[in-house]
Amino acid sequence: MSHSIKIVVSLSLLLSIICSSCKKDTDRPNPPITTPTDPSIKDLTNIRYAPTPKEIDRLENFPIMEIPADNPLTAEGIELGRHLFFDPILSANQEMSCASCHLPTQAFTDNLAVSTGIDNIAGNRSSMALFNVGYYTKGLFWDGSVTSLEEQALLPVEDPVELHHNWADVVEDLRQHDTYPQLFRKAFGIENTDGITKELAAKAIAQFERTIISGNSKYDRVVRGEEFFEDEEFNGWFMFFDVGGDLPDAECGHCHNAPLFSTNDYFNNGLDAVSDLNNFKDLGLGAITKRRFDNGKFRAPTLRNIALTAPYMHDGRFETLEEVIEHYNEGVHYSDNVDPLLLKPGGLGMNEQQKKDLLTFLHTLTDTSFVNNPTFQSPF
Repeated sequence: MSHSIKIVVSLSLLLSIICSSCKKDTDRPNPPITTPTDPSIKDLTNIRYAPTPKEIDRLENFPIMEIPADNPLTAEGIELGRHLFFDPILSANQEMSCASCHLPTQAFTDNLAVSTGIDNIAGNRSSMALFNVGYYTKGLFWDGSVTSLEEQALLPVEDPVELHHNWADVVEDLRQHDTYPQLFRKAFGIENTDGITKELAAKAIAQFERTIISGNSKYDRVVRGEEFFEDEEFNGWFMFFDVGGDLPDAECGHCHNAPLFSTNDYFNNGLDAVSDLNNFKDLGLGAITKRRFDNGKFRAPTLRNIALTAPYMHDGRFETLEEVIEHYNEGVHYSDNVDPLLLKPGGLGMNEQQKKDLLTFLHTLTDTSFVNNPTFQSPF
């Protein structure tokens, strides 16, 4: 090979090497991408996911409960919700749970005028009974401030007066828990612990709350023809529903009609006398709707199990049912939006015996089988 040819070949090889070294990185094969496994995220797919659908038994004369399409009832979801409802893991100090203010033995109230949270700070309103809440279609709480049980279940955890926690920490505690990951898997089919969220926790609690149903009091058994009222109970029933005749109308059934003994609506029942509707200490529904005429209106609570849920009214001002009856009989205060049915000249006109008869009827609304139902008790 001549000297000149050698030079040309050498230059060609040199250029080939230089060009090869100047190729873009994208021309090179990509190295395999490896994602480090987070040891805190545990796989749950080895746990069988086969949820069991549940339906709400239709009680006689009760409405059909509306179940959200995105949160159907299952046995597994209900059981998870029951655990969360009774578990203090939802509170910052791990000492209070939903059940702390909603005791099954007290028809899911706490028998306090106003409830207190983990920091012993008193709230502004009495804890409402939670049974039959699945039938409420016009908002929840005394003021109707939330529209669904799923929304309601999210609030107490981060309320500074109630459980005073934060959902991020609650979710992390649930993900690291020995039992909850498998319960969430069975209820919602999550594939790993990272799938546990506050929204799923709230859905489970809502499922459990929809099953808390009371409908087997003496009143119900009388309606079904299984028992009969005593004379005093019958007289009280007569006045409660204003059946007619010589007994006075106690004006109860208008706001507390059967079968739920609540009309699912909001009223000013004359607790306070105000010259201006803006002067109510607690605006109630008006604070939510921003309508002046709604100021001072509150949800008409169910009267089922009312003998178990003292004290009474949104602020717990009445300690006994006798005081409640006395208020309606001759203690209603006027304001522009008070329910007109309560504004009778001279009051409702019940005498002492008639007030006792009404009280006797109210006691027929106590459902002892509901209070003692083991499916509504703590699983711990």
